[in-house]
Amino acid sequence: MTLEEFKQLIEKQQKCSDSLPKPLQALWFDYKGNWDRAHEIVQNANDLDSAWVHAYLHRKEGDLSNARYWYRRSSKPEFHAGLDQEWEQIASDLLMKVKQLWMPMN
Repeated sequence: MTLEEFKQLIEKQQKCSDSLPKPLQALWFDYKGNWDRAHEIVQNANDLDSAWVHAYLHRKEGDLSNARYWYRRSSKPEFHAGLDQEWEQIASDLLMKVKQLWMPMN
């Protein structure tokens, strides 16, 4: 799934699919304007991707010290461009990762 397809899916559907990885579910809810639900999904996760989304969410909230902590936990550099650009970067990277995991082995 491409970034544009993911965004279109979010806009068309009311319910987030449970089959999406948790970090993509969090981005889904954030895109829909539900920061609290997005944060709830990633706040107790221990994986690097969830930590990255968690960092973005705290940056969006304006809590930069907490965001920096989660950037360090995610092993990703602190993002300095716009929030929309960061959301798209994270979503693109996570969608690529999912695609690679599901590609048939030849």
